[in-house]
Amino acid sequence: MLSTAAEILAGGRAVAAFNVITLEYAQGIVAGATARQSPVLLSVSHNAVRYHGSLAPIAAACLALADGAAVPVGLHLDHCEDPALIEHAIDLGFGSVMIDASTLPYDENVELTARVADLGRSRGVWVEAELGEIGGKDGAHAPGVRTDPAEAAEFVAATGVDGLAVAVGTSHAMTSRDARPDLSLIAELAAAVPVPLVLHGSSGVPDDALAEAVAAGIRKVNVGTQLSVDYSDALRVGLADGKADPRAALTSARASIQSTVERLLGVITPVS
Repeated sequence: MLSTAAEILAGGRAVAAFNVITLEYAQGIVAGATARQSPVLLSVSHNAVRYHGSLAPIAAACLALADGAAVPVGLHLDHCEDPALIEHAIDLGFGSVMIDASTLPYDENVELTARVADLGRSRGVWVEAELGEIGGKDGAHAPGVRTDPAEAAEFVAATGVDGLAVAVGTSHAMTSRDARPDLSLIAELAAAVPVPLVLHGSSGVPDDALAEAVAAGIRKVNVGTQLSVDYSDALRVGLADGKADPRAALTSARASIQSTVERLLGVITPVS
């Protein structure tokens, strides 16, 4: 069933947001969430929109899957730098968006983020922003930077955002799983900030540390690279027979997405 991030996050439970690149990703994510009977967010990044050339086709596929799902499924636009694309996503039915103005000076980040948050409130859409630079993105995000709790509280108050992505020791695009989030900093941020905290770069975090980060106060966990690694590995194996029809290989790749999603949902949103 189509839901919003606000509805899924209600009650303080953590939620996983999995990146969608192709239809098979979205199908595997929804299948994994259904198997675990867990809500989930289908996250389409600005980079994925660039890959497809437009947002509408992949959005239509995700909306159809969400509508037909037996569990709550939300659509999220991730790491978007263009307010016009955010408005387009809202028009298409996305229930949450992330405005990424972290490359801008602090005052400009606040101004743009507040403008998008106002739009979100007027349309009933949950808005996420970023403060502190999360590693793994060339130029914009510097490894080693951490979000300051006092500045985070000031930023949320000034912008009116609904969720905050914080830099606590993770990095985007990691293929190794050896990042250890700063649990004490997460706890400080959770105490200082009155909105859900978001962990980006979660693919580089081992399962035990991911569970600890959620226990410390993370409420939205973004996963992308881990899905792509498993998908690509399965696809390579499936295509090795040289057959012209790719469907068997794509079926295996889609199943790898489902398996990874099921495992991670057991870590991020365990059944109590």
